[in-house]
Amino acid sequence: MRRSCSICQTEFQVQFRYQMEVRTCDGADALAFFCSQACLSRSASGKVLCDACGSEFAVELAAQVFYLGGQRRYACSELCRARVAEGARRPAVAAPPAEGRSARVLAVFNHKGGTGKTTTAVSVAAGLAARGSKVLLVDTDGQGNVGASLALSSERSLYHVLVMGLPVADAVVSARPGLDVLPANETLAAAELYLAGRRQRDRVLAERLAPARHQYDFVIVDCSPSLSLMNQNALVFADSVLCPVACDYLSLIGVRQVLRTIRQVNRLLGHKVALWGVLPTQFDARARICHEALATLREHFGERCLPPVRQTIKVKEAPAEGKTLFEYAPESSAACDYDHVVDELLGNSTSEISSLGGVA
Repeated sequence: MRRSCSICQTEFQVQFRYQMEVRTCDGADALAFFCSQACLSRSASGKVLCDACGSEFAVELAAQVFYLGGQRRYACSELCRARVAEGARRPAVAAPPAEGRSARVLAVFNHKGGTGKTTTAVSVAAGLAARGSKVLLVDTDGQGNVGASLALSSERSLYHVLVMGLPVADAVVSARPGLDVLPANETLAAAELYLAGRRQRDRVLAERLAPARHQYDFVIVDCSPSLSLMNQNALVFADSVLCPVACDYLSLIGVRQVLRTIRQVNRLLGHKVALWGVLPTQFDARARICHEALATLREHFGERCLPPVRQTIKVKEAPAEGKTLFEYAPESSAACDYDHVVDELLGNSTSEISSLGGVA
C-alpha cells in the first residue's frame, strides 16, 4: 500500500513494521507513517516519557527508542532500557475466563478463489449471532471483504493485533447485536513479513486471539484463497474447517489441496484440526455439472457434505447494500440454505466441533 510520510510527506510503499505506528493525537488514535528510519527518528525528536522511570526526556540516541512485542518503547538510559526489557519478559497475568465459555473456532477455508468463502463466513456468523450466540468474525484476507460486506470502517485491524500486540477487544468493531468483527486491510501484507521473522511463526494468531476463546461462543475465521503463512496461522488457531466448494469441475479439484493442507497441519504442525463440513455453493438446479459435482461431493464426504447453497443474485446484491443476506433477502433460497448451516452448527454445539470428523 502507498502512503504519505507523516514527517516529510513523501509518498512511499509500506514494507516494514517500523513504517507504520499508532499515535494518539487530541485524545484519538490514528496511524502515522514513516518513509525511512530518519523520519521515524525525527518524529521522536521532541520530549517523550521513559517507559521505565516515567521521566520526560529528549531522544538523542538511537538506543533510546526500540521495539518490544511490536510496540515502540522509550528508555532514558541503559539501566531503564534493561528494566523495560525485563518487564516484557515476565509473563502477563491473564484475565480469568468467563465461566463455562469456550469458543468454537471455525475456519472458512479453500485455496481456490470464487467459492463463496466471505459470503459463507459473514452469513454463518450473522446467523449464529441472530440466534443469540456471541460471535467474533475474523478477516484474515488483506482484501478486507468482510468489512466491505458489512459497511464497516476502522483505523485498527488484525495487523495491530498481530504485529503491535493490541488487545483483541481494542481492535474489534461491533457490527450487529452479538456480532463483533476483527477487520483486515492491505496492511496484512506487512503482517506476513512480521510473521515470517518470528519463532513458531505459525502460532502467532492463536496466541494473539487466545483471549477471544473465553469471550465468545463462536469465532469464525474468513481465510484468503492462497497457500500463505496467514492461512497456516488460521488453521492452527481453528478447531475445525468449513470448506465452501463451488459446484464446478475446477473447484472439485481444489478440495484435494484443502485436504492435503489439513493433513499437514495435523501431522507437521502438531495441531489437531478437523474437516467439519464441505458446503457446495452456487448450486444451479438447471445445470448438469452442478448435479454431478454435488453427487461427487456426497460420494466422497458422506454426511460431512452439507445441503447446497442455491445460486441467487441476492447473494451478490447484499454486500453492495452493506447488509447480511438475512437482512437483505431473508426469504431468498440462499438465506434458507445458510440458515440450515447455522442449524447444523448449533445442533452440534453441545459437543466439541473438532470431534465431528477427522481427515482420513
